[in-house]
Amino acid sequence: MEGHRHNQQQQQLQNPSLLLLPPPPHPADHATLIAAYKPPIKAAITKLKNEEDHSERGSTLFVGIASPILALDGPNPHQKSLSWPVAQSVLARVYSIVAIVCAQLSVPSEMHAGPESIDVRVVFIDHDPSKPLPQDCHSAIDVNNTVIVGLPTFASAYHPWKQIFHVNSESGYRLFSSYLRIYERIQTLRQDQLIVVESGLAFTENSLSTTQTKMHSIVCLGGTFDHLHAGHKLLLTAAAILLNVPDQPTASPARFIIGITGDELLKRKKYAEFVQSWDLRVTNVIEFLASILELSKSGWAKPDVTRKDDKVIARFRDGTIEVHCVVLRDAFGPTTAEEEMDVLVVSGETRSGGDAVNARRRELGWYELEIFEVDVLDAEASIDSLTHTKKDFATKISSTAIRERKAEARK
Repeated sequence: MEGHRHNQQQQQLQNPSLLLLPPPPHPADHATLIAAYKPPIKAAITKLKNEEDHSERGSTLFVGIASPILALDGPNPHQKSLSWPVAQSVLARVYSIVAIVCAQLSVPSEMHAGPESIDVRVVFIDHDPSKPLPQDCHSAIDVNNTVIVGLPTFASAYHPWKQIFHVNSESGYRLFSSYLRIYERIQTLRQDQLIVVESGLAFTENSLSTTQTKMHSIVCLGGTFDHLHAGHKLLLTAAAILLNVPDQPTASPARFIIGITGDELLKRKKYAEFVQSWDLRVTNVIEFLASILELSKSGWAKPDVTRKDDKVIARFRDGTIEVHCVVLRDAFGPTTAEEEMDVLVVSGETRSGGDAVNARRRELGWYELEIFEVDVLDAEASIDSLTHTKKDFATKISSTAIRERKAEARK
């Protein structure tokens, strides 16, 4: 009996926590997002940091931004679209806030960085807190053609939680009430698991619905993904929300092709002895993407993963989404090995790489890829960043700086 109770306590310790945030302010620029979102994010991270019990791998915090982010795309109610430039901009700014807060609190925020770390993952929830839930609303998995789901599906598939944080504001309580109405049918919650946190400044809420973006069946990106940090999480999430997902299993699933730099190319990196192996980096990428892509009524589920030669394939949502992780041995990777793909996602720092890929594809007589550029994380725009915070901020979003920190810790 004692052993069973210990296992339950360990499982509870390992469960992630959730912070529910109401819709972004309007306009959703860096200053207004900091004013609205930094106080609750800082309060939740501080609470997790100050807990006495920590999992060996650290804590995980999902930041769920509830907003009517999707728009109907035709007469089919399950056919949705979104404005990708606006969505990725909000993601970048929220991850910047996370990195600023973690820098100020000296909290490592990369994946599995040890007992004192907090792995923060930002997800969108398609929901308008100003509108009441339908009377017949119940817990169920209801998908559309995007990776973003509504509140009932989010409640049905994302569980169990260690703690649920909600914001002390009118819109925050409306959202929390709607969520609990669905969620309490799934997990019995103790009062000490429900934590109200400080609200930021109130602004006019933003529906994020502007010019819509065409979704795509094959999305590609590349990177090292060493010590998966906020910049990597932003890139992976922003690329994933471009996927056009079939509504049922098909011979042509949505494909997310990720080139991950091979070990040989990283041997000359600074602090190379602390570079994670290709296998571990792939494992972390797939685990992180499961946060966004996998849906199961039983809660946290592991995807179906197979390996063949230099490729690892993870299947999500009954096989309607496939993530292909391949070894990058040069600057081009799969973009010049496979003609069939739609878009390439790059960061502002790797824009020239996208141009080089299309130049090479033209040489091969292939069509060019549409390039989508993700914003870089930015501490400069913070309304209260000081010089030391900017320096600390850089250590949260640089694999090299994370390896340097580990090298110093070993000394």
